[in-house]
Amino acid sequence: MGLPRLFCAFLLAFCCCSRRAAGVPGEAEQPAPELLEVEVGSTALLKCPVHSQGNLSLDWFSVHKEKQALIYRVRQGQGQSEPGEYQDRLSLHGRGATLALAHVTPHDERSVFLCRSKRSRSQEHRIQLQVYKAPEEPSIQVNTVGISVNSEEPEEIATCVGRNGYPIPQVTWYKNRQPLKEEKNRVHIQSSQIVESSGLYTLHSILKAQLVKEDKDSQFYCELSYRLPSGNHMKESKDVTVPVFYPAEKVWVEVTPMGMLKEGDRVEIRCLADGNPPPHFSISKQNHSTMEMEEEKSDQDGILVLEPARKEHSGLYECQGLDFNNMGSLSDQQELLVNYVSDVDVSPATPELQEGSDLTLTCKAESNQALEYHWLREKTEKVLEKGPVLHLRDLKREAAGGYFCVASVPSVPGLNRTQLVHVAVYGPPWMAFKERKLGVKENEVMNLTCEASGHPQPTISWNINGTVHKQDKDAQHVLSTLNVLVTPELVEKGVECVASNSLGRNTTLIFLELVNLTTLTPDSTTTAGLSTSTHLSTSTASPHARANSTSTEKKLKEPESQGVVIVAVIVSILVLAVLGAVLYFFYKKGKLPCGRSGKQEITLPPSRKSEIVVEVKSDKLPEEMGLLQGSGADKRAPGDQGEKYIDLRH
Repeated sequence: MGLPRLFCAFLLAFCCCSRRAAGVPGEAEQPAPELLEVEVGSTALLKCPVHSQGNLSLDWFSVHKEKQALIYRVRQGQGQSEPGEYQDRLSLHGRGATLALAHVTPHDERSVFLCRSKRSRSQEHRIQLQVYKAPEEPSIQVNTVGISVNSEEPEEIATCVGRNGYPIPQVTWYKNRQPLKEEKNRVHIQSSQIVESSGLYTLHSILKAQLVKEDKDSQFYCELSYRLPSGNHMKESKDVTVPVFYPAEKVWVEVTPMGMLKEGDRVEIRCLADGNPPPHFSISKQNHSTMEMEEEKSDQDGILVLEPARKEHSGLYECQGLDFNNMGSLSDQQELLVNYVSDVDVSPATPELQEGSDLTLTCKAESNQALEYHWLREKTEKVLEKGPVLHLRDLKREAAGGYFCVASVPSVPGLNRTQLVHVAVYGPPWMAFKERKLGVKENEVMNLTCEASGHPQPTISWNINGTVHKQDKDAQHVLSTLNVLVTPELVEKGVECVASNSLGRNTTLIFLELVNLTTLTPDSTTTAGLSTSTHLSTSTASPHARANSTSTEKKLKEPESQGVVIVAVIVSILVLAVLGAVLYFFYKKGKLPCGRSGKQEITLPPSRKSEIVVEVKSDKLPEEMGLLQGSGADKRAPGDQGEKYIDLRH
C-alpha cells in the first residue's frame, strides 16, 4: 500500500510542474500596478509606457473586482471617451500616450487603470491611484459641566472633530503639550469616523480621563496627522481647560486694603478657600462683651464690606466654609484694627478777650496710636506752634479770627482730625477802607461793597436807599453789598457806609465820579483813583492795615505835587512885586525917559497919588488855584477868575 501512494504523489507533482512550464493561460501572476499619488480635485496624468514609431493606437480600461471596462480609445493619435462614469473627465495629454483624469475623487481609488496597445496585446500597463485630502482645521468641544476628582471612572473631557479628510487622519491627544496614551482606568480615547457622500471622512475622537486637583489649570488639545503627495502634515486644535471639582482643604481671610487701616476707609473682608466650587461662607465677629462669635450680615457670599470703616469695626473676625458635597467645615480667624482719632476738643471753646490780654488754647484728642498736634492760623494756614498748647500774648485786634488745632497720627498717613476755634478781641468796627474813589457811568446799575469787622460783630448801614445784601464771613467779619442806580444826585452827594457795634462806629466814604470808561488810559485811571469796572471789588488786605480805627481820624494827606505848585506861585508873586517896586523907584527919580510912543503919564487923583496898584494875572490852571485855596488861601468870590492884586504903598 505504501508504494502506490508514493507513486501518486510523484505523479501529481510532475503534472503541476508541467502546467507551470507550459504557461497555461490565466495562471500567470500579474505584476503590481504603478502607484500614482494625487490630491482630491486635481488632475491625474496616467502615462502608458508604450513604444511606437508611427501613429499610436491603444485602449484604456478600468479594472474593478477583476472586471475590465473600456473607458477610452486612442486611434491614429486621436482619442474618444466611452460612455460611463469617466466620460466627461478624460482627455488626451501630449502626443496621446498620457491620459488626463480631471477632478479626482476618493472613488477613483477603487479601480485600476489599464492601458493596452492594439499592436501587441502583451504590451499593457496598470496604474493604481492613491488619493489624498487634507482635513479641515480640527474643532474641539470641552465638557463645560466639569469633572469631579472623586469620580471612580474616566470622565469625558473633550471631543475632537476633523472633517472632510482622506484617508482617515490620525488623532493624538495632548495635556500640557505632552501626548496622552491609553491607560487602563486612567485615560481612554474613543474614535469613530463617518463617510460623507463625497467619499471623504469625518473623524470624531472623544478623550476620557480621570483628573486630579492639579489638573484644574491643565490645557488639552487634539492633533490631526495626515499625508499629502508633498509629505506628512499636521493640524492642531485650540487649547481648552475643563472645570475640575475638588473639596477645599483650607480656608483663609483676606483684608483689603493691606497695611494700616483708618477710619473712613473702605475695608473689604473676603473669605477664600482652595476648593472648587468654593464652599458656602459665613462671616462672624466676636462680641467684646460676651466674647461670643456673632454672624455678620453680608450682601455677597463670603464678602463683608465696611464703608466707611469705624473704630467699632475693630475686633476678631472668623470665616467659616461649609462644603455641602463633603459635609465638612473649615474656618479661619483674623484680627482687624481700625485706627482712629476722636473729635478734637479745644478749650476755651469760644474765647473773648480785651486788647492786650494773654490767651492759652489747649487741644485734646484720643487715639489708639501716638498723636501729634499742630496749630495753624485760618487766614494764612501757617503753622504757629507744635504741641497741644498755643500761647497768644498781648493780643491785638489783628490776632482776632480762626485758629486750627490739627491732631494727626504720623504712623497712619491721612489719619487726622481738625477743630477750628474763633478768637474774639473786643473793639469797635474796623473798616476795610476809609475812603474810596470810583469811576461810574450815569444811569448804570452797580454794586457797592462795604466790609467791616469787630467784636461784637458790627452791623452795616448806608446813607442811601437800595437793595442790600449781607454776608457773614465769620463771627466778627461782615460784608454788605448795595445795589444802586447811578444818578447825578448820587454822584454829587456820594455814598456813606457806617459800621457800628456796642463799642463804637466807623465810616467808609465812597466818592463817585462820572467818567467815560472807553477814553480812560490806565495812567489817568490810576492817577484819578477811579475804577474801570462798575463793581467795587472787595479788598483782600487786612482791614486793620488799611482802615481808620475811629470815625474821627485825620483826613488823608494831599499829594506832594500840590505843595510844590503852591510854593512856585508864591515865589512868582514876590518876584513881580519886587520888579514893580524897582520900576516905580526909577520912575520917581526921572531915570526912565518917556516918549509919546512908549510912555504914558500916570494921572491919579490927589488923594491917590501916593498909591500904586500893580495887577498880576496868574497863568495857573483852575485846579491848581483850587490847591492854593486848599492850602489856606483866602476864599474868592464866585466871579473871581483867578486874578491877584498886590497893593504897593509907600
